[in-house]
Amino acid sequence: MENSGELRYVVVHNDEEQYSIWLEGRELPAGWYAEGKSGSREECLAHVETVWTDMRPLSLRIRMESADA
Repeated sequence: MENSGELRYVVVHNDEEQYSIWLEGRELPAGWYAEGKSGSREECLAHVETVWTDMRPLSLRIRMESADA
């Protein structure tokens, strides 16, 4: 079994602009896309924390913005 420190991950996102990490080399689930960042689990989670600043799904953000207009 591989040491978890040796595993590599990729940052993924979906159409709702939600982020996660996925083991590198594994097929991505339907609806998820590689974002471009890869590295250790800790590196990828740190990147997600930086880029995912609004946890609301995109569709909710759009509805809320149109309700304010």
